[in-house]
Amino acid sequence: MVGPLDEYPLHQAPLPVTWPASSDRNFYDRCYFNAHDRTGDLFLITGLGYYPNLGTKDAFLLLARDGKQTALHLSDLCDDDRLNQHVGGYRLEVEEPLQRIHLTIEETEGIAADLTWEGSFPVLRELPHVLRSGARVTLDAQRFAQVGTWTGHVDVDGERIEVTPDRWVGTRDRSWGIRPVGEAEPAGAPADPPFDGMWWTYVPMRFEEYAVVLILQEDPSGYRTLNDCHRVHADGRVEQLGWPRVQVHYASGSRKPTGATITCTSGRGEEVRLEVSSLLAAPLHVGGGYGGDPDWTHGMWKGEKHVERLTYDMADEAVQGRFMFGCVDHVGRAVLHEGGTTAEGWGLFEHFAIGRHDPSGFADWFATAP
Repeated sequence: MVGPLDEYPLHQAPLPVTWPASSDRNFYDRCYFNAHDRTGDLFLITGLGYYPNLGTKDAFLLLARDGKQTALHLSDLCDDDRLNQHVGGYRLEVEEPLQRIHLTIEETEGIAADLTWEGSFPVLRELPHVLRSGARVTLDAQRFAQVGTWTGHVDVDGERIEVTPDRWVGTRDRSWGIRPVGEAEPAGAPADPPFDGMWWTYVPMRFEEYAVVLILQEDPSGYRTLNDCHRVHADGRVEQLGWPRVQVHYASGSRKPTGATITCTSGRGEEVRLEVSSLLAAPLHVGGGYGGDPDWTHGMWKGEKHVERLTYDMADEAVQGRFMFGCVDHVGRAVLHEGGTTAEGWGLFEHFAIGRHDPSGFADWFATAP
């Protein structure tokens, strides 16, 4: 259906703007934000997505603190008013494109929020991300990322959490394209070769003078299928940081990372080393709707005006058992060493090692660190 966006010269195909050029059911257009106060006491993760070929849109908020994760899910029929991004009482307003976003959540299941994002440095357009299973494209996405600060407040069951930009930082991304969403599809013939595992590390960090954004993906043998590492300066300069070498530090008997040592190369050819530590872990597949979440998946049809709130005890053995089979976000602190100087940064340390990964010493799906 023709909508307000069609008044603008934005068209990329002979279709209304809100109709995807691809008929793939897995077409999506989604944003992600996180926020924390640098202490590791609390981690807020949230986002909103449209899935026009599934006829759905949804939003979520995940709050990790005090050994629990509280999830708020909202979903509804997809609409064509993309200039008014909202699902139920969850609303995103673009106050200044690529710089300032206003997020509000009307009181829903005891949770409300009024938060404003301010980008600290220009957004970074990341490399395209493409995956195949045999001949079929399973992921074909474009994304941009940004680090920034937050202002406002979050209310949870009558408790107000004040959010000030001198303490509260975070990262965000917007991505669109094709990735598995909604209900599982029929499997068809077994994959050849079968899926044997995947290793992923995503580290966007905010320092006072620049941002560092790193994305790495490797197959079970350690062959790197995505290498994207940049430093974004306040004046808009983007510096490539080479081919990073990564050593993830896992807690013994698990795949829970306590941090990582990441060694990059500056544009001048000098070593840039980041010592990253995890202050708080929040599995995205425990209430966040990302891959492997048994309770809710982005794009899944739950009915009109659906709302639910779920709480997970992170000490529960059933929840603990999920940890190594999905993507985990961490409140991250980084110390960057370069040319005899150091800088402290804060942001996201996102990592998973699912299945086999030879460089990490994981021989199969259940292997853990010594």
